[in-house]
Amino acid sequence: GEVDWDSGAVRLLTEARDWPSGEGRVRRAGVSSFGISGTNAHVIVEEAPEEEPRPEAPSVDVVPWVLSARSAEALREQAAQLRMTAGQFNVVDVGWSLASTRAAFEHRAVVVGRDSEELVSGLSSVSGVEVGVGVGAGGGVVLVFAGQGCQWVGMGRELLGSSPVFAESMRECAAALSPFVDFSVVDVLGSAGELGRVEVVQPALWAVMVSLARVWRSWGVPVAAVVGHSQGEIAAATVAGALSVGDAARVVALRSRLIAERLSGLGGMVSVALSRERVVSLIAGVPGVSVAAVNGSSSTVVSGEAAGLERVLAACVSSGVRARRIDVDYASHSVQVELIREELLGVLDGIVPRSGEIPFVSTVTGERIDTVELGAEYWYRNLRQTVEF
Repeated sequence: GEVDWDSGAVRLLTEARDWPSGEGRVRRAGVSSFGISGTNAHVIVEEAPEEEPRPEAPSVDVVPWVLSARSAEALREQAAQLRMTAGQFNVVDVGWSLASTRAAFEHRAVVVGRDSEELVSGLSSVSGVEVGVGVGAGGGVVLVFAGQGCQWVGMGRELLGSSPVFAESMRECAAALSPFVDFSVVDVLGSAGELGRVEVVQPALWAVMVSLARVWRSWGVPVAAVVGHSQGEIAAATVAGALSVGDAARVVALRSRLIAERLSGLGGMVSVALSRERVVSLIAGVPGVSVAAVNGSSSTVVSGEAAGLERVLAACVSSGVRARRIDVDYASHSVQVELIREELLGVLDGIVPRSGEIPFVSTVTGERIDTVELGAEYWYRNLRQTVEF
């Protein structure tokens, strides 16, 4: 017979309707299935609990994106694909996934940055790299010393408490700097405000990099050569044995002070995701702007007057070229550096470079050089000329 739907509390649903949730009452439903072939099933379902809010992720200053592939070509393709899609996601999530959910192969690259723009710009460099095939006997490790911009608040603080070698080296560097500065490099490592000043951050970076190198060597890591980017060459020269700690402290402290006193506010720097050749064409009609650093096949830095840099940025935007202003208010590696040449040569006149015990590859000349040449004139050229990285 027919079911009398009006006689009980059960109602046949013939269309969708709201199912209000009662306060403190969990909604449950039974779903039955009766099939002509003999199916007889019943499932009870319950509403899901409310999702607890996710804790806010801790802030990070620098995020690494790690890539690996079975071949150089596959590595470039991976970087190119990631560059097209990764910018829309959380940079920490992307970094975590790349580092923890993918197999590691023999061809590898890593890019670091503070935000999506910096990381994607780094991927442009990886995807444009031309890789040659070579055969070598192997050997030690080449230590690369970064220029300004690699710092972060709190760098080295944990090592101060956990590595006696690092802590002792930092104390030695601080003592060597003390005749030239009115701060302790150990004290400023946790201060964002202090690390924003060129005359503070450059000595601090020098001390941290020299101390890190000493930690590696204390662990038995063989150093086959050193190379530095811009002011990173001062740390490289120290580790190579070309400059005493005292002479290196003089170079980094007095030079950065002159930058702060004489060059700050006169210009700036911009990173452009193009080759050197294309950047030269881009700035050909822009007075007061020149190539400051060649960091890769599609990563070039220009420096110069603020008005000229605005024109460069506008040209990049109109052409769809990725470019960003570097957070400095002076134009290293430009004609503006000539303003401090005589003063710089004067204050560095007393340094005594020597032939180092570790090979030193110069990013001023682009070649290995005898470090006895690293006198006052070299450190002027290191600040004035294009970085051939």
